[in-house]
Amino acid sequence: MLVAVDYDPEATGHIASLARPGGRITGVSAVQSVLPAKRLELLKELLPKARTIAVLSDTASTGQLDVARAAAKRLGVELHVAEFTRAPYDYESALAAAVRANAEALLVLGSANFVPARPLIPTLALRHRLPSIFHNSVWAEAGGLLSYGPNFSDLFRRAAEQVSKILNGAQPADMPVEQPATLELVINLRTAKALGIMIPPSIRLRADRLID
Repeated sequence: MLVAVDYDPEATGHIASLARPGGRITGVSAVQSVLPAKRLELLKELLPKARTIAVLSDTASTGQLDVARAAAKRLGVELHVAEFTRAPYDYESALAAAVRANAEALLVLGSANFVPARPLIPTLALRHRLPSIFHNSVWAEAGGLLSYGPNFSDLFRRAAEQVSKILNGAQPADMPVEQPATLELVINLRTAKALGIMIPPSIRLRADRLID
């Protein structure tokens, strides 16, 4: 059973395909094969004049970084990548370097290794005046400007349902890897106000939740 939060299980070879995983593995996927690009598109929509966007990545999110790089090329933006390879991660130095590189926004890729820094990264992004986007709403609740992605509580509930089916005799190879039924866009209006950013109607009207 897999819960693929920070990687694409098909791209990494864990499964043959989402529809027919094969072998003894099934589970749920957070569709990281496409969502990093969607988050970058949201930042570009918010900041159409932005030319350089900082990215926080690590060894767990390499596949997401490849997706973001392809999207950046299509959108005509440069990525300033802080790619962490060894703990402890120095987020302060990474974001200070991003500012020196004239980054105008921050994309934080989804990685379990970033979770302990959930209070810190949004705080540093705000301190450095970097509008930020994350993969899950808990980051917007912690002060990130935007989040766009699946509801993780729903993902884990569905994974539990699949475990129940397997315990009752279902074969993992015959069970498609499930993807999120819905994706949530969350906007922290307090952070937007602190940054002096006006969220355009094209984004605000699509929000599933506003934090004010």
